[in-house]
Amino acid sequence: MAREAVFHDGDDEPDEDLVSDVPSVPVDLEDRQLDETLRPKRLEDVLGQRKVVERIKIILDATRKRGDTLGHLLLDGPPGIGKTTLATVIPRELGGDVQMAAGPALDAPKDLLPYLTNAGHNSVLFIDEIHRLRPAVEEFLYPAMEDFRIDIALGDGLNARTINMQLKPFTVIGATTRAGMLTAPMRDRFVYREHLDFYELEDLIEIVRRNARKLRTSITDEAAHEVARRSQGTPRKANNILMRTRDFATLRDPNGEITTKIADDALQLLE
Repeated sequence: MAREAVFHDGDDEPDEDLVSDVPSVPVDLEDRQLDETLRPKRLEDVLGQRKVVERIKIILDATRKRGDTLGHLLLDGPPGIGKTTLATVIPRELGGDVQMAAGPALDAPKDLLPYLTNAGHNSVLFIDEIHRLRPAVEEFLYPAMEDFRIDIALGDGLNARTINMQLKPFTVIGATTRAGMLTAPMRDRFVYREHLDFYELEDLIEIVRRNARKLRTSITDEAAHEVARRSQGTPRKANNILMRTRDFATLRDPNGEITTKIADDALQLLE
Protein backbone atom coordinates (compact mmCIF):
# COMPACT_ATOMS: atom_id res chain seq x y z
CA MET A 1 0.00 0.00 0.00
CA ALA A 2 1.51 3.27 -1.13
CA ARG A 3 1.08 6.49 0.78
CA GLU A 4 0.94 9.96 -0.63
CA ALA A 5 3.42 12.53 0.58
CA VAL A 6 2.70 14.87 3.45
CA PHE A 7 2.61 18.52 2.45
CA HIS A 8 3.16 21.39 4.84
CA ASP A 9 1.66 24.86 4.69
CA GLY A 10 3.70 26.97 2.31
CA ASP A 11 5.74 23.93 1.24
CA ASP A 12 5.10 21.89 -1.88
CA GLU A 13 7.75 19.30 -1.09
CA PRO A 14 6.98 15.98 0.64
CA ASP A 15 8.21 15.18 4.13
CA GLU A 16 10.84 12.58 3.26
CA ASP A 17 11.05 11.26 6.82
CA LEU A 18 7.43 10.20 6.62
CA VAL A 19 7.47 8.64 3.17
CA SER A 20 10.99 7.35 2.60
CA ASP A 21 10.12 3.83 3.68
CA VAL A 22 6.96 3.62 1.61
CA PRO A 23 6.81 2.05 -1.88
CA SER A 24 6.49 4.65 -4.57
CA VAL A 25 3.58 4.98 -7.01
CA PRO A 26 4.47 5.44 -10.69
CA VAL A 27 3.39 8.94 -11.70
CA ASP A 28 4.00 11.26 -14.61
CA LEU A 29 6.06 13.90 -12.82
CA GLU A 30 5.53 16.49 -15.54
CA ASP A 31 1.75 16.05 -15.42
CA ARG A 32 1.79 16.23 -11.63
CA GLN A 33 3.91 19.39 -11.66
CA LEU A 34 1.54 20.98 -14.18
CA ASP A 35 -1.43 19.96 -12.07
CA GLU A 36 0.14 21.59 -9.01
CA THR A 37 0.96 24.70 -11.05
CA LEU A 38 -2.65 25.13 -12.14
CA ARG A 39 -4.28 24.19 -8.84
CA PRO A 40 -5.37 27.17 -6.68
CA LYS A 41 -3.38 27.57 -3.46
CA ARG A 42 -5.77 29.79 -1.48
CA LEU A 43 -9.54 29.84 -1.05
CA GLU A 44 -9.75 33.30 -2.61
CA ASP A 45 -8.21 31.87 -5.78
CA VAL A 46 -10.91 29.21 -6.22
CA LEU A 47 -13.23 30.11 -9.10
CA GLY A 48 -16.80 28.83 -9.28
CA GLN A 49 -18.72 26.92 -6.59
CA ARG A 50 -19.48 30.31 -5.05
CA LYS A 51 -21.93 29.20 -2.36
CA VAL A 52 -19.74 26.26 -1.35
CA VAL A 53 -16.66 28.48 -1.13
CA GLU A 54 -18.58 31.10 0.86
CA ARG A 55 -19.81 28.50 3.35
CA ILE A 56 -16.33 27.02 3.73
CA LYS A 57 -14.90 30.50 4.32
CA ILE A 58 -17.42 31.02 7.14
CA ILE A 59 -16.51 27.64 8.64
CA LEU A 60 -12.78 28.42 8.50
CA ASP A 61 -13.16 31.92 9.93
CA ALA A 62 -15.29 30.62 12.79
CA THR A 63 -12.85 27.78 13.48
CA ARG A 64 -9.91 30.19 13.63
CA LYS A 65 -11.80 32.61 15.88
CA ARG A 66 -12.68 29.85 18.35
CA GLY A 67 -9.26 28.25 18.16
CA ASP A 68 -10.94 24.91 17.47
CA THR A 69 -10.09 21.96 15.28
CA LEU A 70 -12.07 22.04 12.04
CA GLY A 71 -14.97 19.59 12.04
CA HIS A 72 -14.80 16.69 9.59
CA LEU A 73 -15.90 17.67 6.08
CA LEU A 74 -17.43 15.57 3.30
CA LEU A 75 -17.17 16.77 -0.31
CA ASP A 76 -19.27 15.02 -2.92
CA GLY A 77 -19.80 15.57 -6.60
CA PRO A 78 -18.70 14.44 -10.07
CA PRO A 79 -15.01 13.80 -10.87
CA GLY A 80 -12.76 16.71 -11.77
CA ILE A 81 -14.72 19.58 -10.23
CA GLY A 82 -12.41 20.60 -7.39
CA LYS A 83 -12.81 18.28 -4.41
CA THR A 84 -9.07 17.63 -4.16
CA THR A 85 -8.36 21.32 -4.71
CA LEU A 86 -10.52 22.31 -1.75
CA ALA A 87 -8.99 19.54 0.37
CA THR A 88 -5.51 21.00 -0.21
CA VAL A 89 -6.58 24.64 0.08
CA ILE A 90 -8.32 24.23 3.45
CA PRO A 91 -5.26 23.13 5.49
CA ARG A 92 -3.21 25.91 3.90
CA GLU A 93 -5.84 28.39 5.10
CA LEU A 94 -5.54 26.95 8.61
CA GLY A 95 -1.74 26.78 8.54
CA GLY A 96 -1.74 23.01 8.89
CA ASP A 97 -0.46 19.95 7.06
CA VAL A 98 -2.32 17.56 4.76
CA GLN A 99 -1.91 13.84 4.17
CA MET A 100 -3.58 12.30 1.14
CA ALA A 101 -4.93 8.78 0.88
CA ALA A 102 -7.15 6.83 -1.51
CA GLY A 103 -9.95 4.75 -0.05
CA PRO A 104 -9.38 1.69 -2.29
CA ALA A 105 -5.68 1.57 -1.32
CA LEU A 106 -6.44 1.15 2.38
CA ASP A 107 -6.79 -2.63 2.53
CA ALA A 108 -6.68 -3.06 6.30
CA PRO A 109 -6.56 -0.98 9.50
CA LYS A 110 -2.77 -1.29 9.55
CA ASP A 111 -2.68 0.69 6.29
CA LEU A 112 -4.56 3.54 7.91
CA LEU A 113 -2.48 3.51 11.10
CA PRO A 114 0.54 5.53 9.77
CA TYR A 115 -1.76 8.32 8.61
CA LEU A 116 -3.42 8.57 12.01
CA THR A 117 -0.24 8.43 14.08
CA ASN A 118 1.46 11.01 11.82
CA ALA A 119 -1.49 13.40 11.95
CA GLY A 120 -0.36 16.63 13.57
CA HIS A 121 -2.41 19.07 15.60
CA ASN A 122 -5.11 20.60 13.36
CA SER A 123 -3.78 18.75 10.31
CA VAL A 124 -5.98 17.28 7.57
CA LEU A 125 -6.28 13.70 6.40
CA PHE A 126 -7.83 13.72 2.94
CA ILE A 127 -9.38 10.41 1.87
CA ASP A 128 -10.39 10.30 -1.77
CA GLU A 129 -13.11 7.84 -2.82
CA ILE A 130 -13.99 7.42 0.83
CA HIS A 131 -17.09 5.42 -0.13
CA ARG A 132 -14.74 2.59 -1.13
CA LEU A 133 -13.24 2.09 2.32
CA ARG A 134 -13.43 -1.51 3.48
CA PRO A 135 -15.71 -2.12 6.50
CA ALA A 136 -12.82 -3.01 8.85
CA VAL A 137 -10.93 0.16 7.89
CA GLU A 138 -14.05 2.27 8.25
CA GLU A 139 -14.76 0.91 11.73
CA PHE A 140 -11.14 1.53 12.76
CA LEU A 141 -11.54 5.14 11.65
CA TYR A 142 -14.70 5.83 13.68
CA PRO A 143 -13.10 6.39 17.14
CA ALA A 144 -10.30 8.39 15.50
CA MET A 145 -12.85 10.77 14.01
CA GLU A 146 -15.10 10.88 17.04
CA ASP A 147 -12.73 10.86 20.01
CA PHE A 148 -9.24 11.24 18.45
CA ARG A 149 -8.18 7.81 19.65
CA ILE A 150 -7.58 4.36 18.21
CA ASP A 151 -7.76 0.91 19.74
CA ILE A 152 -4.90 -1.41 18.77
CA ALA A 153 -5.28 -5.14 19.45
CA LEU A 154 -2.08 -6.98 20.43
CA GLY A 155 -1.53 -10.71 20.80
CA ASP A 156 -3.90 -13.63 20.28
CA GLY A 157 -6.13 -15.79 22.39
CA LEU A 158 -5.68 -15.53 26.15
CA ASN A 159 -2.74 -13.16 25.66
CA ALA A 160 -4.75 -10.70 23.59
CA ARG A 161 -5.00 -7.16 24.87
CA THR A 162 -6.07 -3.80 23.54
CA ILE A 163 -4.02 -0.61 23.73
CA ASN A 164 -5.81 2.72 23.59
CA MET A 165 -3.75 5.36 21.76
CA GLN A 166 -4.67 9.03 21.94
CA LEU A 167 -4.28 11.07 18.75
CA LYS A 168 -3.75 14.76 18.17
CA PRO A 169 -6.91 16.59 17.08
CA PHE A 170 -7.13 16.47 13.28
CA THR A 171 -9.69 16.78 10.50
CA VAL A 172 -10.84 14.18 8.00
CA ILE A 173 -11.88 15.54 4.63
CA GLY A 174 -13.58 12.85 2.60
CA ALA A 175 -14.28 13.06 -1.12
CA THR A 176 -16.75 10.91 -2.98
CA THR A 177 -18.43 10.73 -6.35
CA ARG A 178 -21.09 8.44 -4.88
CA ALA A 179 -22.41 9.86 -1.63
CA GLY A 180 -25.25 7.35 -1.65
CA MET A 181 -22.75 4.51 -1.18
CA LEU A 182 -21.50 5.90 2.14
CA THR A 183 -22.70 3.99 5.17
CA ALA A 184 -24.92 5.93 7.57
CA PRO A 185 -22.40 5.72 10.46
CA MET A 186 -19.65 7.17 8.27
CA ARG A 187 -21.87 9.89 6.84
CA ASP A 188 -23.03 10.91 10.32
CA ARG A 189 -19.47 11.49 11.51
CA PHE A 190 -19.03 14.41 9.11
CA VAL A 191 -19.98 17.71 10.73
CA TYR A 192 -20.07 19.49 7.37
CA ARG A 193 -21.20 18.20 3.98
CA GLU A 194 -20.84 20.08 0.73
CA HIS A 195 -22.02 19.12 -2.74
CA LEU A 196 -20.01 20.41 -5.71
CA ASP A 197 -21.77 20.68 -9.06
CA PHE A 198 -20.70 21.22 -12.65
CA TYR A 199 -19.29 24.66 -13.45
CA GLU A 200 -21.00 27.49 -15.28
CA LEU A 201 -19.53 28.35 -18.68
CA GLU A 202 -18.35 31.82 -17.61
CA ASP A 203 -16.43 30.37 -14.66
CA LEU A 204 -14.75 27.82 -16.93
CA ILE A 205 -13.78 30.54 -19.40
CA GLU A 206 -12.08 32.47 -16.59
CA ILE A 207 -10.33 29.29 -15.42
CA VAL A 208 -9.01 28.69 -18.94
CA ARG A 209 -7.78 32.28 -19.24
CA ARG A 210 -6.10 32.25 -15.84
CA ASN A 211 -4.43 28.89 -16.36
CA ALA A 212 -3.22 29.93 -19.81
CA ARG A 213 -1.43 32.81 -18.08
CA LYS A 214 0.07 30.39 -15.56
CA LEU A 215 1.33 28.30 -18.48
CA ARG A 216 2.69 31.47 -20.11
CA THR A 217 0.50 30.81 -23.12
CA SER A 218 -1.53 33.38 -25.03
CA ILE A 219 -5.13 32.44 -25.87
CA THR A 220 -7.79 34.43 -27.70
CA ASP A 221 -11.15 35.09 -26.07
CA GLU A 222 -12.89 33.00 -28.72
CA ALA A 223 -10.53 30.08 -28.18
CA ALA A 224 -10.95 30.28 -24.40
CA HIS A 225 -14.72 30.17 -24.92
CA GLU A 226 -14.41 27.12 -27.19
CA VAL A 227 -12.15 25.23 -24.78
CA ALA A 228 -14.52 25.99 -21.89
CA ARG A 229 -17.59 25.04 -23.93
CA ARG A 230 -16.14 21.64 -24.75
CA SER A 231 -15.16 20.90 -21.14
CA GLN A 232 -18.56 19.60 -20.04
CA GLY A 233 -18.65 21.81 -16.97
CA THR A 234 -15.47 20.24 -15.57
CA PRO A 235 -12.29 22.21 -14.74
CA ARG A 236 -10.11 19.10 -15.00
CA LYS A 237 -11.25 18.58 -18.60
CA ALA A 238 -10.74 22.26 -19.32
CA ASN A 239 -7.15 22.04 -18.07
CA ASN A 240 -6.48 18.88 -20.07
CA ILE A 241 -7.83 20.45 -23.26
CA LEU A 242 -5.88 23.64 -22.59
CA MET A 243 -2.61 21.73 -22.27
CA ARG A 244 -3.28 19.74 -25.45
CA THR A 245 -4.17 22.84 -27.45
CA ARG A 246 -1.04 24.51 -26.09
CA ASP A 247 0.99 21.73 -27.74
CA PHE A 248 -0.72 22.47 -31.06
CA ALA A 249 -0.11 26.20 -30.67
CA THR A 250 3.58 25.63 -29.93
CA LEU A 251 3.99 23.86 -33.27
CA ARG A 252 1.49 25.68 -35.50
CA ASP A 253 1.52 29.33 -34.44
CA PRO A 254 4.69 31.45 -34.69
CA ASN A 255 3.85 33.10 -31.36
CA GLY A 256 2.51 29.96 -29.70
CA GLU A 257 -0.92 31.57 -29.37
CA ILE A 258 -4.01 29.39 -29.02
CA THR A 259 -6.47 30.65 -31.62
CA THR A 260 -9.96 29.38 -32.41
CA LYS A 261 -8.66 27.42 -35.41
CA ILE A 262 -5.89 25.79 -33.39
CA ALA A 263 -8.37 24.93 -30.65
CA ASP A 264 -10.78 23.44 -33.22
CA ASP A 265 -8.02 21.40 -34.87
CA ALA A 266 -6.81 20.07 -31.53
CA LEU A 267 -10.31 19.21 -30.35
CA GLN A 268 -11.14 17.40 -33.59
CA LEU A 269 -8.05 15.26 -33.20
CA LEU A 270 -8.94 14.50 -29.58
CA GLU A 271 -12.46 13.30 -30.46
